[in-house]
Amino acid sequence: MCGFVGFADTSLSVDKTKTIQDMMDSIVHRGPDSGGVFSDKKVTFGFRRLMIIDLVEEGNQPMYNEDESCVLIFNGEIYNYQELREDLINKGHEFISKTDSEVILHGYEEYGVDILQKLRGMFAFSIWDSKNETMFLARDFFGIKPLYYTQNTTDDSFLFGSEIKSFLKHPSFKKEMNKDALKPYLTFQYSVMDETFFKGVYKLKPGHYMLYKKGNIEIKPYWDADFSEKDNSMDYYVQQIKDTLKESVKYHKISDVKVGSFLSGGVDSSYITSLLNPNKTFSVGFQDHEGIFNETNLAKDLSDILHIENHKTIIDADECFNMLPKIQYHMDEPQSNPSSVPLYFLAELASKHVTVVLSGEGADEIFGGYAWYQPTPAMSKYEKLPFTVRRPISKLSQKLPRNRITAFLEKGGQKVEEKFIGQAKVFEEEDALRVLKEDYKKSPSIQKITKEAYDKVSDKDDLTKMQYVDLKLWLPGDILLKADKMSSAHSIELRVPFLDKVVMSLASQLPANQRVSKENTKHALRIAAKESLPEEWANRPKVGFPVPIRYWLREEKYYNIVKEMFQSDMAEEFFNTNELMNFLDDHYAEKQNYARYIWTVYVFLVWYKTFFIDEQITSKSEEEQSKVEFP
Repeated sequence: MCGFVGFADTSLSVDKTKTIQDMMDSIVHRGPDSGGVFSDKKVTFGFRRLMIIDLVEEGNQPMYNEDESCVLIFNGEIYNYQELREDLINKGHEFISKTDSEVILHGYEEYGVDILQKLRGMFAFSIWDSKNETMFLARDFFGIKPLYYTQNTTDDSFLFGSEIKSFLKHPSFKKEMNKDALKPYLTFQYSVMDETFFKGVYKLKPGHYMLYKKGNIEIKPYWDADFSEKDNSMDYYVQQIKDTLKESVKYHKISDVKVGSFLSGGVDSSYITSLLNPNKTFSVGFQDHEGIFNETNLAKDLSDILHIENHKTIIDADECFNMLPKIQYHMDEPQSNPSSVPLYFLAELASKHVTVVLSGEGADEIFGGYAWYQPTPAMSKYEKLPFTVRRPISKLSQKLPRNRITAFLEKGGQKVEEKFIGQAKVFEEEDALRVLKEDYKKSPSIQKITKEAYDKVSDKDDLTKMQYVDLKLWLPGDILLKADKMSSAHSIELRVPFLDKVVMSLASQLPANQRVSKENTKHALRIAAKESLPEEWANRPKVGFPVPIRYWLREEKYYNIVKEMFQSDMAEEFFNTNELMNFLDDHYAEKQNYARYIWTVYVFLVWYKTFFIDEQITSKSEEEQSKVEFP
């Protein structure tokens, strides 16, 4: 894990040295070990390094090719770099380091943009090709590593980097909230569109690259998930899963620093831990909440079985509320997935012991692990009725008072494209419209946002459609973003062996009933895991990373904290605050469970206050680490 920033073609009179230093200082947490700068008449690059492989000066960035006509800044890991390095040496390229970074640089010289097809790993990078006056930027297949950009046509500036907060330090950047981002966020719980909450700032999509030349931007896809079932036996696929995941973990543990793993009570992190067999595992739970809110006992039990040292941290509501502004600062954009909070503390714990951690993200999306993917027994029975019967019942139910029965009947007569937007659905769209002020209601409809993904798999079964939507929206927008930002906040690198393009290629061949069966989700994966895990862990139902927010918000202390925020002048700018208070009061009185509604709005307001009202949160230690020598 590292971080980079850069800018190009600004017509303003910019102090490049001071500006790039200020931008780098804002992301020093991503790379506290060293920093470097490249600047010519066209571009300026800044880099912060966290040393993982080749812990010597030759591994520092920016990195140059033999004649220094190309310069690279890169965040991530290329797991097949050793094979690629040998290939490039045989083709006459000279290496000065043993890093994976240099493989990308020489690979670009040899193959151009087609080097992307040869890479296996997680990455975001930028290469300045001075001979062609072209900048080549790319983001990995799944969006494990972030890459943001913005272009100001007024002064011709182009900015890019690992985190949006670095843009705030550039004199040409005008900080303005994107009003269209708020309504979708209330439903999805994360920033779902290409344009971020900062107006004019965009995310480069996963599996895409960009060519920037003389102010012109060209963006193209280079990879996509291709679900094409192949009719092989369960035994065949179980063996393939075991072999492929063993190989992926072998690649993902390559490091010159200490490696550990995050461990919950679920099959995904447990399977990765058993294959990795690290010296240490790390777990987090909530004080005063046993069971699903505290699985640290399960993590400890499995660690003991595998003869691994387990470290755990137990957190409480005060810690979570107190740290939320800093968490949202590191997220860059509001993100109300409650699991971001314990993940922050989990990364903090791990950072005291290791520099790299492996985790189980991605297994649910590619192997079919979410409850949404498996119809309930009642729905399975109901769906035996012809759709032509269920459809009018669904339409009628939409006009009736909302309750469990009408919700069931409505959902049972809808196409998957109508009822599924991804794993998180917080506000119903009509509730979001009711609670928002007029200026914030103009963004695209929820179905319009998901339509691009659904159109690409229009000929697939419903399970595949849901997985694909999650791969395109939920995974990069929520799961992977919080994984990257919460780990980088504590200067550690988080790796995800399930999200490997070879593993994905295998998973995409599984027949639907081997992904989700009547008995279980992730059916084939669970069978494969039984070779390495006790059956209790391989078959344990998924609980995710739950947080006891609904209980906290029924305590007077936290009710009053949220109430003060909801009744503030700041909240009045965005929301009909009487509606907010109705949700809060009904939840507090235990009339309804509106915890997710309340938390999603509260998180947005904390984020807005952090970035647009308060001073930015920067620790003294970051300032001290940020000094860098300029060439």
